[in-house]
Amino acid sequence: MKKQAFNPYLPISEYIPDGEPHVFGDRVYIYGSHDKEGGETFCMLDYVVYSAPVDDLSDWRCEGTIYRAEQDPDYKNRAFMYAPDCVRGNDGKYYLYYAMSGKDGVGGYYGPISVAVCDEPAGKFEYLGYVRNPDGTPMQDYVCFDPGVINDNGTIRLYYGTQYDFEERDGAMESKWFVETECSMFGKKPEYILEMCEKDSAMGPATVCLEDDMLTIKDKPRHVIPYKVKGTAFEEHPFFEASSIRKVGEKYYFIYSSQQNHELCYATSDKPDRDFVFGGTIVSNGDVGLNGRTNKDRLNMTGTTHGSIEQINGQWYVFYHRLTHKSDYSRQGCAERIEIAPDGSIKQVEITSCGLNGGPLRAEGTYPAVIACNITNGHMPHGTNKRLEEHFPNVSHGEYNGVTERYIDEIGDGTLVGFKYFDFKGNDTLTLAIDAKAPARVEVSTAIDASPIGEIEISPTNGFESFSASLDFPKGKGALYLKFKTEQELRLLSVTF
Repeated sequence: MKKQAFNPYLPISEYIPDGEPHVFGDRVYIYGSHDKEGGETFCMLDYVVYSAPVDDLSDWRCEGTIYRAEQDPDYKNRAFMYAPDCVRGNDGKYYLYYAMSGKDGVGGYYGPISVAVCDEPAGKFEYLGYVRNPDGTPMQDYVCFDPGVINDNGTIRLYYGTQYDFEERDGAMESKWFVETECSMFGKKPEYILEMCEKDSAMGPATVCLEDDMLTIKDKPRHVIPYKVKGTAFEEHPFFEASSIRKVGEKYYFIYSSQQNHELCYATSDKPDRDFVFGGTIVSNGDVGLNGRTNKDRLNMTGTTHGSIEQINGQWYVFYHRLTHKSDYSRQGCAERIEIAPDGSIKQVEITSCGLNGGPLRAEGTYPAVIACNITNGHMPHGTNKRLEEHFPNVSHGEYNGVTERYIDEIGDGTLVGFKYFDFKGNDTLTLAIDAKAPARVEVSTAIDASPIGEIEISPTNGFESFSASLDFPKGKGALYLKFKTEQELRLLSVTF
């Protein structure tokens, strides 16, 4: 029986956010940051690449560590490698672009953008240098952060940047505060900030072309989208970070993380460096915006996201990431099918458990609970640059009898855990592996707002124990939602049909 794919699409012990998918030959490769399970800050581990055959997205293999942070000359000052991207140069070699940062993002905006090179897409990369001006000095125009790169029919185009709303706040231009703030955050001098404000801003997404050496810029960087977005289609979804670029036919798609900080958006243009028009949201890791869903009704803890789109074996997908461990520091890659309409538009897709599977999961066998796509207590928080202390349901891990288990932790009264989608066979026995300190019960339904089709009674346990009920599932594709009624928090390890 063919293996299935589900979200997260890599092993549940792996944490590779900021995923940039690229098809090279007959395999798709994922380049991303590398978080530590239960980490204390962003991107604590060295770059690891996974790949899969384009015709079997359930068969991911680890290609191993391709590049170590200590290979960068600035490692002693900034020890963490942030979101990379990879491109094949005109010489047939593969070039990895990335930015270094200190703990909690300190110094991550200082630049420059570093480059490593390898003869293979997932071999051992070696440090090459940094993106530079023609005179050899580091290129540090705008804010050198989150590089995205494309080989556009022989022209190498680099995209990068970050953006905050400082300069669009009322009275900002009459205050020195924003200049001092930007100087501190971006490592820039006041005169540079003021000069750039007269032109547009030091912030915002920028692009520049590179010479065939993959390091030297050919021209002056320029904004892809103007910084000032009030009164434009970008106003509700202004650029924040995570520049990524794709070309579909003759149209350029600029994918980015908005200042909403939970969604990937896109803009399109017939030109690679200007005239981009806002398209919409592709995916939100809390399903915010989908069918009018608001922030306060988010279906997960939301927070930083980063990713892109890629066509794999004729089908388009969006790759993004979710949060675990109550922080932005342990993020896992997920993916969904998308459709690019004849007019070039992309409709926002819902987040699911089946992701790359090509259809609903079989309602048979055991699934890890952590593939749940909706985990909410009705008032889930938005992540920040720290680990949150309040109690709410979250994906976590711990030791049980010497074995590391991954589970949904801190499940309190009213918590809803949802899986989309399964191919139900009809009447079946559903078994939950639960660690509970007090009696509880679980209402089972097949839609987020549907009436229960039954319930499972839970007794106090000593570790994870199994509880079952025979249920009449409607045949065919459907969701599985579990609503918990409990006086004490509990943990969910797995669901079995």
